Amino acid sequence: TLKSGLNYPWEILWGKDDHIWMTERGGKISKIDPKTGNTVFSSSISEVVSRGEGGLLGMVQHPDFLLNGLFYVVYNYKSSGGYAEKLVQMKYENGNMRTVKTLLENIPAAGFHNGSRLLISGGNDPKLFMTTGDATVQPNAQNTSSVSGKVLRFNLDGTIPSDNPFPGSPVWSYGHRNQQGLVMANGIMYASEHGPNIEDEMNIIEKKRNYGWPTVNGPCNGLDELTFCSANNVKEPIWSSGNGTLAVCGLDYYNNNRIPEWKNCLLMLTLKDASLRALKLSVDGKSVVSEQ
Repeated sequence: TLKSGLNYPWEILWGKDDHIWMTERGGKISKIDPKTGNTVFSSSISEVVSRGEGGLLGMVQHPDFLLNGLFYVVYNYKSSGGYAEKLVQMKYENGNMRTVKTLLENIPAAGFHNGSRLLISGGNDPKLFMTTGDATVQPNAQNTSSVSGKVLRFNLDGTIPSDNPFPGSPVWSYGHRNQQGLVMANGIMYASEHGPNIEDEMNIIEKKRNYGWPTVNGPCNGLDELTFCSANNVKEPIWSSGNGTLAVCGLDYYNNNRIPEWKNCLLMLTLKDASLRALKLSVDGKSVVSEQ
């Protein structure tokens, strides 16, 4: 055990400075020495309001974090309109952290279904991706004018990329219920998504694709779902839990020789039975060939 006594640790990153960076849902951000377990830095965001599953959630570091100290967080707070969520760019320097700017605010939030995982793509023109839940208002997942139930895409300064599918909007994909795992591997973006009482999903996220919620649970089955899928360009999951739920959450990709059995696997955590599952991918990464 490296660190104990934590209060709902949510995001755990291997930082670019070879330290563990972590958010706790109550609002705390910590930097931990992986060799000793000692907390090197810890500070809280006072604006965070943790309610139900809400609070301080996803975090990701800027590609040039070692030079500019920039990182991004998502958290819930009390806005003039009620309980809401925001995406914020922050800066770590001289042993302190501060807010640089808010990139998106007044995202609908609730005690459940807030997302929110962050990911920065690689390459010469990296983008910031964010998952949002439907915040318990299911129809908003299909409304492309709403940022609920979506994968959102930004430039690293928070502006909207010109090649986003809906001009002036951060929406990249839609029809999502609540995604709490997000990872990029070999140019493919994967997201783990909570189903209702059936059909947790593993999806490949693609531009402007519809993922079916709330009409479709898991693969397209039955007349109503098949009709909706055909009419709405629905992308079916590459894995689903079937007639039950595991409450899928954190997600990573493993491809190291150190544990050969896990090579080319998505490693997925579940909340319901506190399990770690290895989903072996096909050579092209577009399907799951086995599960352990």
